[in-house]
Amino acid sequence: WCLRQDDDGNLHYRVLNIPNADLPCPNFGGSQTECRSRKRRRLEVAPPLAEKNEELLRDYFQLGVDLESLYTEWCRVDPTFRATASYLPGIRVLRQEPLEALMAFICSSNNNITRISSMVEKLCTMYGTKIFEGKEGSFYAFPTASQMNQEGVEVKLREAGFGYRAKYVHGTAKVLSSRGPLWLPSLRGAPYTEAHRQLMELPGVGAKVADCVCLMALDKSEAVPVDVHVWRMATQHYLPHLRSLKNLSAVAYKEIGDHFRERFGCYAGWAQSVLFTSDLRRHTKANSHRCEDSEELKVAS
Repeated sequence: WCLRQDDDGNLHYRVLNIPNADLPCPNFGGSQTECRSRKRRRLEVAPPLAEKNEELLRDYFQLGVDLESLYTEWCRVDPTFRATASYLPGIRVLRQEPLEALMAFICSSNNNITRISSMVEKLCTMYGTKIFEGKEGSFYAFPTASQMNQEGVEVKLREAGFGYRAKYVHGTAKVLSSRGPLWLPSLRGAPYTEAHRQLMELPGVGAKVADCVCLMALDKSEAVPVDVHVWRMATQHYLPHLRSLKNLSAVAYKEIGDHFRERFGCYAGWAQSVLFTSDLRRHTKANSHRCEDSEELKVAS
């Protein structure tokens, strides 16, 4: 899949033929197909791919969630959200593949988006299975836990620029390999608190990473990841008594999450994503000369 969204909100995508249906990637058959969805609502595609493509896109973008109704309710209960919603419409939480999301967020520690993306791509090219090669280039599936649990993985990842994260990627892959490929996806059916607790038992996974995976891959819409942007937003608008904190204690972390859940309900993580984007945009414009990874709020265990 190659996805692109234009300035008018149209979603353009291309499906490349995957000859091996056994790979963890959809196999549609046929030649390359380019399609479009209008305003992320009506899919304009030709059969026989239309039904399967729409199913996958609706799942990935969680189009079954009535975002308009959620925005209306959040605007009603929260003045800060009401001031933000008018210029940030349509922000959705993607329903990502659990293993890829987990490894990406392990790589996100003290990092920036460009480097995180590069690390994820390196994991694919170094250990993933090639699934397509054409004029667009070579495409690789995200590696399985077993593929990342080979001898020498940690050393090779350090050489590839992963730093201390190499130990966590390999260590988590080792644990996941021992538990089998169904364990991580099975957390989608567990209660939020239980899924969060079990994720934090994995190497390199703290409270924030666990919440990111819960929200973006495990169907836990109430999960509220708290990073420096969310902490700043929370202390400015909701919990001013936390402003003096230099390190975020586990108690304070939970207090922020609970406040969002009480205010915004079972989709608190989605509301947080809108407010996070707003704060990130303002802060990026005000500090365009600074590197994003210079700000890391430490969360005490």
